[in-house]
Amino acid sequence: MTKSRPAISAWENDRTIVRFPDPAVEVVDERFRSLVVWQEVVERLWTGGRWLEGPVWFGDGRYLLFSDIPNNRMLCWSEVTGDVTVFRQPSNNSNGNTRDRQGRLVTCEHLTRRVTRTEYDGTITVLMNSYKGEPLNAPNDITVHSDGSVWFTDPGWGIEGNYEGDKAVKELPRYVLRVDAHTGEGLPVITEMDRPNGICFSPDESRLYVVDIGHIRMFDMDGTTPVNGRVFVDMGPGGSDGIRTDRDAGSQWRDSP
Repeated sequence: MTKSRPAISAWENDRTIVRFPDPAVEVVDERFRSLVVWQEVVERLWTGGRWLEGPVWFGDGRYLLFSDIPNNRMLCWSEVTGDVTVFRQPSNNSNGNTRDRQGRLVTCEHLTRRVTRTEYDGTITVLMNSYKGEPLNAPNDITVHSDGSVWFTDPGWGIEGNYEGDKAVKELPRYVLRVDAHTGEGLPVITEMDRPNGICFSPDESRLYVVDIGHIRMFDMDGTTPVNGRVFVDMGPGGSDGIRTDRDAGSQWRDSP
């Protein structure tokens, strides 16, 4: 992986906390109260992007990568220095990012309409860029299963205009797709959603959660096939985007709205 080192901005905490617990943290479901750390506060680590998405934590390097989509770059925040530097530019209007089971960066790119993997030496491998001879729409968000397969959403937001990529006609339905770790074959696994966006598995991988317009859907996993899709939570009148489950996401709440 290559990085340019000049700092964009130093880390500064410009928010004054009046008391503990931080009043900026609001518990809307009492089942989550135990997750609140009372001595921690909400801090702004950096500002200066135009449309920031796709954060992915590299604990072994103590840095966070994230996409600044319209500025066509990926940025890197260092926990050690507090600085933000340019990790990759151009980034092909990258959006969602994650790591695979070998710790490599996996990325959704709007401009090139593809999913890529960054190898240890910094070279880029294309995992999928078309289906049945037609280009993908604009891969959006992504996760990796323990079997090594790469799962991603392809709603097409990145080709709606020229702000997050290049405007283009959608040539495929808005699928959720899976790239097999052994064969490299990419196939649709969910075909009936409107605009699939954020995607993640439950900790035991028995469930798959996918964001759609106004709600989050949940699927049971039958091997590598999502089945029994239903609404997990209604987000109206707003919505959600990228999602993840943490290690405490247990059976006591996963089936509840």
